[in-house]
Amino acid sequence: MHFEELDQKMRVFETTHDLCVLPGVYMVARIDGRSFSRLTKDTYKFAAPFDERFRDYMAATAKHLMICGFNVLYGYTESDEISLLFDLKEDAFSRKHRKYNSILASEAAAKFTSLLGGPAAFDCRLCELPNQELVVDYFRWRAADAHRNALNAHCYWKLRQDNFSQRTATRKLEGMAVAEKNELLFGYGINFNDLPVWQKRGIGLYWTHIEKEGFNPRTGEKTIAQRRQIHVNMELPTKEEYEIFLLNMLNSPAWKL
Repeated sequence: MHFEELDQKMRVFETTHDLCVLPGVYMVARIDGRSFSRLTKDTYKFAAPFDERFRDYMAATAKHLMICGFNVLYGYTESDEISLLFDLKEDAFSRKHRKYNSILASEAAAKFTSLLGGPAAFDCRLCELPNQELVVDYFRWRAADAHRNALNAHCYWKLRQDNFSQRTATRKLEGMAVAEKNELLFGYGINFNDLPVWQKRGIGLYWTHIEKEGFNPRTGEKTIAQRRQIHVNMELPTKEEYEIFLLNMLNSPAWKL
């Protein structure tokens, strides 16, 4: 059997169940660290509940994913996860799930591993969102998750530092209302509202335009050119302001290529 015949015969088994995102549907990829609790607490012992070095590694990984070959409008990271919003017209790899999932997970793992100096793994899944309202809701959801995780993490680790066992600290927080958790922290001298915004809201990454001075060797004149760069925002707005921020990003030509 010639190679062309064999290739055609076997390729069917690889592609017959391919899932593709329909045109006109927004794509958001969520990339999660695999077994990062063990990696950050046992293997590399990052500071708890939040570590600035780990934060910077995640932000750098998100930035890398925004420039690794896809047209990404917005990146967002909190804890050990990254979310990427693609331009609505992105059509790389015919919008096949398996290509985005495999490439983004491997790119994230490669970047984070290089920063960490040891092996790290990620998984990835695509979320298909048919309209802008759901895109906004997606990122509101992840920001709410960041806020909840931050509150729980600060409470848990203050209890652990106060000689509560892992099991006792976990049980103490079960069923506790948000106001009670804030009160618990206040008892340790911590006002949750005063903690760094990036811990409570996550980090946003998006494209901005800057003016860069150049030189025209033919005329000898100075020139001004616009360049795109990724801005890392560690103080994202909240509530309605965040919704407006996201809608502006979706609809403003300045955000796009």
